[in-house]
Amino acid sequence: MKKPVFLNDHIYHIFNRGVEKRDIYMDERDYVRFIHGLYEFNNEKQVVNLNYYFNSKTRSVEKRSLKRDRDLRKLLVQILVFTLMPNHYHLLLRQTSDNGIVRFMQKLGTGYTNYFNKKYERVGGLFQGRFKAVEIGRKSHLIHLPHYIHTNPLDLNYRYRGVLQYAPASIDFLEGYRWSSFPDYMGKRNFPRVTKKDFILDIFGGPEKYKEYTLERLQHADSEHLLNEVRDVIIE
Repeated sequence: MKKPVFLNDHIYHIFNRGVEKRDIYMDERDYVRFIHGLYEFNNEKQVVNLNYYFNSKTRSVEKRSLKRDRDLRKLLVQILVFTLMPNHYHLLLRQTSDNGIVRFMQKLGTGYTNYFNKKYERVGGLFQGRFKAVEIGRKSHLIHLPHYIHTNPLDLNYRYRGVLQYAPASIDFLEGYRWSSFPDYMGKRNFPRVTKKDFILDIFGGPEKYKEYTLERLQHADSEHLLNEVRDVIIE
């Protein structure tokens, strides 16, 4: 897929999966490490050490005692929405610094691959080539794409499509799925420093309206209709 030209203040759907569709998160520590990378690598400054690291002796992720002045960070991108699945991830990013998306994704991909390869004693690329990206050019995409990204985890639980009684349970499942920005959108403190929610929430009118929209789509929307709305910005 040809990369778009990345422009400041423009929004892009970013996607990548594991090489040969392999899992890229093997346990909860891996999810935490990737999400921590979303925060730490989103900085103009070079990241010398991450607060979380892999201890080869204990074979676990541990936290360093490291003081950082977080107020001095200059963001490369705004992370509007994210969802991590066992073998892929979705990000909705707005670029805030020249070449910010490319720099951010390079740091994120290299940092996580180095961590993963050291932990699991492997070599080589972890992801299926470079990340895929498509520019979001219509307001309708900003309405439907966050829903598409946030409801991806439902495929891990059960098929909700067209089944009315599953909708409330689906919301509960999504609010409890930690590896997504959806809980933070619902007002829960999951990973509050990672995501800039105001832009999307302003479109919908706040967290309650966003929850109502999600519930309505789960109850009444035909899944094919949703896919048609975002087909040209889905890059799986």
